[in-house]
Amino acid sequence: MSKLPLTAKELMNYPVLYTTVPHEDASEKYSLISSIDVINELRKHNWLVSNVQVSKVLDETRENKQVHLVRLRHFDDFLEQKESAVEILFFNSFDRSKSFSLSIGLYRFCCCNGLTIGDSYDSHTLRHIGNLENNLDEIITKITNFKPKLEQKVKLLSSLMLSTEEMQTFARLALPLKFPDHLEVDYNQLLVPQRAEDMKDTSIYTILNVIQENLIRSNDVVGINKETGRRFTSKEITSLKKDYDINVGLFNLAERIYQIKQPETIEAFVA
Repeated sequence: MSKLPLTAKELMNYPVLYTTVPHEDASEKYSLISSIDVINELRKHNWLVSNVQVSKVLDETRENKQVHLVRLRHFDDFLEQKESAVEILFFNSFDRSKSFSLSIGLYRFCCCNGLTIGDSYDSHTLRHIGNLENNLDEIITKITNFKPKLEQKVKLLSSLMLSTEEMQTFARLALPLKFPDHLEVDYNQLLVPQRAEDMKDTSIYTILNVIQENLIRSNDVVGINKETGRRFTSKEITSLKKDYDINVGLFNLAERIYQIKQPETIEAFVA
């Protein structure tokens, strides 16, 4: 992911952002939400594009109409890079495969990992029917105003250390986010740091990132298929939806752990 926002010329490398005609299967009531219009609207609030991901398609009629993910970072965070930065994420498609949705996430610079915040935070969905302007400005303002609270939340998650048993419980509960019941995996593999920065402590935030990287990026996690008896090696997640679901599930787990260990602090944060 770039340390600078993507330029107008770079954005043109992603034709799907400029699509103005929906897929032929869309109904007459379908009102297309143009991704470049959303990007331009977010720019007015100082949110700039840091990354674009586009799903691969097998059906050529869906080319440049498929699901895509745009990540945006606030102007301030391009100037002053910290350990992590708050991001706005929006999904969009023009083939009815996914409604336009806006959510909030975190980007960790040392490992280029993007986390998506869990269910306890607002995720806004706009159907492709109706008027974009009626809702988008209000949603963007709400997310922008929430940014300082989330930055404080990262500090709280980074301040609370986990015991060995608590880390193992975190990893064990995270396994089903990727591996179904018939795949047997030693959850301790998810706790192996992939970089020196993740060996500094055992905070909830650090362990969250260690598990996330091993679930999504690692090709080294091995296990046994109980139905066939064969060994297997995990593959990196390439599906945008699966990546999103794993991230949301992990953050929900991390937050639940925090609630159990520090109930008074978390209640004050939510209030």
